[in-house]
Amino acid sequence: MTKSPASSRPIEVSFEFFPPKTPAMEEKLWQSVKKLAPLKPNFMSVTYGAGGTTRERTRKTVVQMAAETGISVAAHLTCVDADASEIDEVVRTYRAAGIRHIVALRGDPTSGIDGAYQPAAKGYAYASDLVAALKSSGDTVVSVAAYPERHPESANWQDELDNLKRKVDAGADQAITQFGFEPGQMIDFVERVRAAGINIPVVPGIMLQPNFTGLVRMAKMCGARIPKWMFDQFEGTEDDLITRQLLTANIAADYCTTLQQAGFHRFHFYTLNNADFAYATCRVLGIKPKRETSK
Repeated sequence: MTKSPASSRPIEVSFEFFPPKTPAMEEKLWQSVKKLAPLKPNFMSVTYGAGGTTRERTRKTVVQMAAETGISVAAHLTCVDADASEIDEVVRTYRAAGIRHIVALRGDPTSGIDGAYQPAAKGYAYASDLVAALKSSGDTVVSVAAYPERHPESANWQDELDNLKRKVDAGADQAITQFGFEPGQMIDFVERVRAAGINIPVVPGIMLQPNFTGLVRMAKMCGARIPKWMFDQFEGTEDDLITRQLLTANIAADYCTTLQQAGFHRFHFYTLNNADFAYATCRVLGIKPKRETSK
């Protein structure tokens, strides 16, 4: 943790990665981990495909990351298309490897984001059920998802807040938000959450995607909104990677510093296995690598 220039409160960061599919992707992942680890994040997390599609790759990556960095690692788990017994076995595997932090998610329907979600017959129906099971097993830290623009399936804000409260009542320790780009929207969301009597930490999720076409696609899938000013900034940059990279870094830095000045001190970076943007934003926030002191 590092004290930021704009606030006396320590800034805390965490980084999210996904399990690699190829040797080249694996090399890029570990290069990113090695660059970000000296920033001493609160934790690093590894995503998990619906129905356990990346189960073994996630497990391997999580265990290796914890062993090689000495930093706390969180493993993602979803409820989709899995029996409770299968999920429980995965959790036991993590616990045996010393992993005590789980990001508990319902997960998207196997038919796609627009499909109807159907709980597995013998599984945990919703994230709140998974949270309750995880907390019953002892000293497990559980993070859950939160949606500043409402989850696509929430009919209104009451539904959204009720769902978050169910996860909190089940034992969730903190909420990590879906990505967004308007600081005011995040500030308003936290005010709604506190007014609803929900007092766990809410950590803004920071998306670092220089492929604007891909970002628009991702936003549509998860119900996030890309503001018009971003379309204007990225217009005509399809063949200009450097400009897109600079815009991505600048937008992330502005978003984080504005929230920092509003009193936020925790940030979760969706790195997409690329360390550069997260590293640069952390430097803007005043976080530098921790150097070993000589004896």
